Amino acid sequence: MPKMKTKSGAKKRFKLRAGGGIKRAQAFKRHILTKKTTKVKRHLRGVLEVHESDVKMVRAMLPYA
Repeated sequence: MPKMKTKSGAKKRFKLRAGGGIKRAQAFKRHILTKKTTKVKRHLRGVLEVHESDVKMVRAMLPYA
């Protein structure tokens, strides 16, 4: 059997946690930051867990993770 390929976009965006969760970065923090308030930009810091409804889809994109 041929090996399954990991989606290259997914491997750049998601990391697995030791507890089994998948962490992701916040969106809306790349550009056009001048019109966003400091409070909004501050709340976009850090990482979040992938929502439970999307976990199955992300795991399918990362078969060996």
